[in-house]
Amino acid sequence: MEADELRRLIDTRRDLHRHPELAYQERRTAGIVAERLAAAGYAVETGVSETGVVGTLEGGGGDGPTVLLRADMDALAIDEDTTHDFASTVPGVMHACGHDGHVAVGLAVAERLAGSRNEWAGTVRCVFQPAEEGKGGARRMVEAGVHEGAALALGLHLWLGLPSGVVGITAGPFMAGALVFRIVIHGRGGHGAIPHEAIDPIVAGSQVVSALQTIVSRELSPAEPAVISVGTFRAGDAANVIPERAVLEGTARAFDETTLRHLRRRIEEVAVRVSGAMGASAEVTFPQAEVPTVNDPAITDMVRETAEAVVGPDRMVVGSAARTMASEDFGAFLKHLPGCYFFVGARNREMGAVHPHHSPHFDICEEALPVAVAVLERAARRFLRAGAPRGSA
Repeated sequence: MEADELRRLIDTRRDLHRHPELAYQERRTAGIVAERLAAAGYAVETGVSETGVVGTLEGGGGDGPTVLLRADMDALAIDEDTTHDFASTVPGVMHACGHDGHVAVGLAVAERLAGSRNEWAGTVRCVFQPAEEGKGGARRMVEAGVHEGAALALGLHLWLGLPSGVVGITAGPFMAGALVFRIVIHGRGGHGAIPHEAIDPIVAGSQVVSALQTIVSRELSPAEPAVISVGTFRAGDAANVIPERAVLEGTARAFDETTLRHLRRRIEEVAVRVSGAMGASAEVTFPQAEVPTVNDPAITDMVRETAEAVVGPDRMVVGSAARTMASEDFGAFLKHLPGCYFFVGARNREMGAVHPHHSPHFDICEEALPVAVAVLERAARRFLRAGAPRGSA
């Protein structure tokens, strides 16, 4: 990558980092995206699913497939705690998952493809998606039809689970589907000194937490990866008062949709029946759900070969070691299109880029950015020359 292009790539990422925007509020970000795409020659559609942007460009090499490239734009409701001179200027909002880098990479790839449009055939559709962070952005973009007519979809995530510049990729299930559950247990309040006159939702909730753990350990095969974790348990305001209700929230993860449906059904059954056995009652809701991200084998093989040519075989993590129980809503696109989602490592201990995603100390190693651009652009051009490979679903 030339020095000027690299400087623009980093400057874009840092500018977006200074001005993070929450889900469906990405207006400044969308404006920058739309302006850059239009300047590069793309036909631009704005306001897709509120704040999404779609840029479309035909190559000069004749007929060919439409390749969808996706980047997510939203930030998180987190107060940044770093010492960067490009730290967030918006109180309570931070790019703590690398989406600022995703947008910067997506724009750089779009501009590169525009500069080489006479060398490839087909159509590039660059989708800049709002609201990846649990707000249904990908699903709404699919409902808006942004995937229609495309042959395949490609995307990437800058990933702190891998060293900077290392590419992680695997065919089949790559990132887990996820459910968020909320359990409200209703008891009967009373004085802590007279517990027999109350129905204690804290005791019932404690039994529910323990029972939920047996769903994975005793109902699923040990060969079937799945997780149920309770993340919050809120009840009561005073040490000597039994409250009227307890609220539990958590997440369930699996790589298979059938398994996710089983987890959903059993979480509700266990919560209701265990609470009932304790004399309480329970209401269970699932406010968020994401399908697994499942990569097409043939397309993934081509992306893997491309990435290996960029970074070398010793800088690749392939197979089950690349999978994670973390979730991503890119799976909504892959429900309708064959495609591939992959990681580009962004961890660098020397510069302190070691904190997990969604941490107030989160940062990425910017040396990963040109690697991400190179892999995604070369992969897109390979498909634009060759079309979707045989065997893709």
